[in-house]
Amino acid sequence: MTLRAIRSPLSALAFSTLLLLPFAARAQEVTVTSDTDVTASPDDGAVTAEPSVEWPLKRLTCVPYARLRSGLAIFGDAKFWWARARNLYEEFAAPAVDAVMVFSGSKRIRKGHVAVVTGIVSAREIIVDHANWQNHGEIDHNMPVLDVSAGNDWSQVRVWDVNASRWGAHVYRISGFIGREAKLAAAAGS
Repeated sequence: MTLRAIRSPLSALAFSTLLLLPFAARAQEVTVTSDTDVTASPDDGAVTAEPSVEWPLKRLTCVPYARLRSGLAIFGDAKFWWARARNLYEEFAAPAVDAVMVFSGSKRIRKGHVAVVTGIVSAREIIVDHANWQNHGEIDHNMPVLDVSAGNDWSQVRVWDVNASRWGAHVYRISGFIGREAKLAAAAGS
């Protein structure tokens, strides 16, 4: 393995980290109200928050954002994350807090999409944070996602449309959810 092969992914990760640093200091945040009451269980200590949009200083896409938020070391287009996570990370059919939801590629989202699950509202609704959903490089916080699959198996979802303050018109296929815990590290006893 060459030094360039090692340095390239590390440089990309370091650069992505630098993109997120200015958020706390200078990002603009716009709060959008919704017609659904999104609440968290009092037992989990979470704070109820309305969907909001954050505009970072630099345009951001979903992959580096999800990688930084989740700690998953997966690279490439979002639609390949599900296959690349196999044998490395836990895979779930149902959502879990801090897991990454992987959207399958389609005509509408050719490269797929990834979002970080931040809360579970009910068996059919979750809250996610994700970047570039509106294709403007923004970060969408506290966005509801609704399971609309016939079998309640999280294979198809609708995402909250923050601009229209209602559920989006499109149904998106989901590959599944990837967990932060590495299978290989657990097997090695670390």
